[in-house]
Amino acid sequence: MTQPTFDFSGKVVVVTGGSRGVGAGIVAAFVAAGAQVVTCGRNEAEVPGAVFVAADVRQPEQANLVIDTAISHFGRLDVLVNNAGGSPSRMAADMSPRFIDAILALNLTSPLYCAQAAHRVMSVQEGGGSIVSVSSVSGIRPSPGASVYAAAKAGLISLSATLAVEWAPAVRVNCVTAGLLETDAGDEHYGGPAGLARVAATVPLGRMGTPTDVAQACLFLASDGATYISGANLVVHGGGEWPAYMSALADPAGT
Repeated sequence: MTQPTFDFSGKVVVVTGGSRGVGAGIVAAFVAAGAQVVTCGRNEAEVPGAVFVAADVRQPEQANLVIDTAISHFGRLDVLVNNAGGSPSRMAADMSPRFIDAILALNLTSPLYCAQAAHRVMSVQEGGGSIVSVSSVSGIRPSPGASVYAAAKAGLISLSATLAVEWAPAVRVNCVTAGLLETDAGDEHYGGPAGLARVAATVPLGRMGTPTDVAQACLFLASDGATYISGANLVVHGGGEWPAYMSALADPAGT
């Protein structure tokens, strides 16, 4: 499948959580588009084409460190992609206070810390900047086993819409809400290839999403083709999921 062409030559991009999965796909897409990329993670890693910083962006001083690294290497910051996030499955009744705090910090508080750090740079530089945060369909539908993660992702969508108003016109702020994705983590979550195939069959476009699908949405929202788009939530989910009642009607015996 031919991907659209974006040119980020001369642009400086920070992607949080870019050492694996969706983050690695986003980094690779911006590098391929000509950007100078800085990425981060809690553990040391080699990320092709990017400057890597070991940092835990749940801590505000380390979120600032990541942004400062981009400035020290390249002199400016054009794009921030808040990608770091995630959560193990846990039913709400079984969550400890420590678990709740950690999931909220990773998926909601840390994107805000990074956005604040980026805004301090973007708001005063020529050309401003663009912030794109990666949310999840868990934030726009019930998500049993991921209630706090889902609430944090819903909060991230709301946060992005508000920052788009507060920080205009210098900084555009948008969200990409990712649907069901085929990643290494997804393979484990859905029980291997057979499980993935069954889940993919519930998506109207007939397949799971990929890190490249999410990356292309991030590229678009950060590009010059989206200069009048701010406060938006671009849902990348292949059309969503077949309604449960349709499945029940197709199989009235419930077999």
